[in-house]
This record gives sequence, C-alpha cells and structure tokens, in this order.
Amino acid sequence: MGGLKPEANSETMVSLSNSSVDPIWDAIREEAKSEAEKEPVLSSFLYASVLSHDCLERALAFVLANRLQDPTLLATQLMDIFDNVIMNDGGIQCSIRLDIQAFKDRDPACASYSWALLYLKGYHSLQSYRVAHALWNQGRRVLALALQSRISEVFAVDIHPAAKIGEGILLDHGTGLVIGETAVVGNKVSLMQGVTLGGTGKEVGDRHPKIGQGALIGAGATILGNITVGEGAMVAAGSLVLKNIPSHSIAAGNPAKVVGHAEGEDPSLTMKHDATKDLFEHLSISSKEKRSNGCMLNYLNGS
Repeated sequence: MGGLKPEANSETMVSLSNSSVDPIWDAIREEAKSEAEKEPVLSSFLYASVLSHDCLERALAFVLANRLQDPTLLATQLMDIFDNVIMNDGGIQCSIRLDIQAFKDRDPACASYSWALLYLKGYHSLQSYRVAHALWNQGRRVLALALQSRISEVFAVDIHPAAKIGEGILLDHGTGLVIGETAVVGNKVSLMQGVTLGGTGKEVGDRHPKIGQGALIGAGATILGNITVGEGAMVAAGSLVLKNIPSHSIAAGNPAKVVGHAEGEDPSLTMKHDATKDLFEHLSISSKEKRSNGCMLNYLNGS
C-alpha cells in the first residue's frame, strides 16, 4: 500500500487534515476491513473503532476514550472531551498523522497504521497527552491533571500536560516514560521505554531537559535538569545525562560522556542504538580500565 512517503512534513499533513484527501485514514480503513475478514471475532471491535467513523480524529477520540474510561470518568464524557479538542485544533490534527507515520516508519513491530491507532500504547499515551496539553493551555488545568493521572495509570506513561512535545514523535513501547513539566521535546524525536526527562530536586521554574530535533534517547536513559541534548544526538540506553550533549553526538555511560558522532541521517529516524563501538574506541579511559574492560570488549565483538 502506497500511503505517504516516510516522514512526511507538517505542511503536507496540514493540507491533508483540511481536505477530503487523507491517505493515512484511507489506509487505516482498508487495513481494518482486511483484518475483519481475517479475524471475524474482531469485526465488531474494528467496526466500532474504525469503520463506523468518518475521519481519523473521531476514530482516535473513540479509541482513547474507551482505553481511559473508569467508573467515574465515563467513556461518553471522555469521547466528548477528546472529540471537542481534536476536531477544533488543526495542530493536533497534523500531529496525530505525523506521529502515526513515525510509528509506521520507525517501529519494525508496527506493520500497519491501524496497529498504531488500535493497539500501541505509546501512540495512545502521546495523543492523550496532546489533548491534556491543549486543555492545560486553555486554562482547564484540573481536567488536564486528571487526564494525566489516568494516562499514567492506564499506560504507565507520565507526561506533565505543560510539557512541550513536537510532532513526528515515536514513543517506542512507552512503559516507564516520565517527562517533566518544563521539558521540551523537538520534532522527529524517538524515545524508548523507561526514559526520564526529570528535574534535579525541589527547584521551581525551568528545570527540565530540552531535547533537540531528530534525537534518539535509548531505553532507560535518565536526563536530569535544565540541560540540552542537541539536534540529531543519540543517548545510549541506561545513560545518566547531567550535562549538555552537543548536536550530532553519541553519549553513553554513567555519568554520560560524548563517545562519538552521529553522522548522516538523524538517529531518531535510523533507530540505530548501538554505541558499543564508539564507546570502546573513543572513550578516554585509563590503561587499567582498558585491561578490566578487555573481556567485555571481546564478548561484545564475539571473540
């Protein structure tokens, strides 16, 4: 299926969301029809979630409302909230398409657009955050915080509704992701599970990390304080980042150090996480440390 070219730009998406031409939504409907034929037991679910709706916005509102409902915050109430916000916010309409394209292009486990819409909680939590962020900016902060709490409970993803997140974002798996109140995440960023963009204590004001466009943050990485991870940088899994990371650099370790350079296409798009070669070739360590790491290097090289 043709669809959009990888990483379509926001201008394209704005045009699509304002017209009757929407190849992503068309693809989702065709995928849902095909899946309903293959798995008749899911036909009612697929009809209710996709085929009964006239656009991606309303299908998404339905999916999110049913995922986040509880005995005191009913699906019908949530549906009204999501529908009202998404249908009246062109920026969100653009972002939900750029995000779903990011999932389809970058996550090898996401074989179709409909899988992201229906089954991937990284996508669900990100779009729920977008609604909470809009409510926060409208001054409806209690409702935004209530929604944040429910998102955290259901998806194990805790994003403060005041945080600023760009478009074309991949939250791969999502579990354990924490993004603080004054954090800023640029466009086309990929964040793996267990990432923390946090503060360093009880200080107030601007106190959380700023992640540049095209950056890739590996699983379990912790980035603390009002520091910057530059555009096109890669932070290796499990790293603790306490200082600024230059653009197009590879950082690894605890505390993290720059161990190499991310050349060519942004790492968020290639999704290449392995910093092992750069770590052992470029990290300045003592000869004693080199000897102690020798067995590990042999293991990693397969010798």
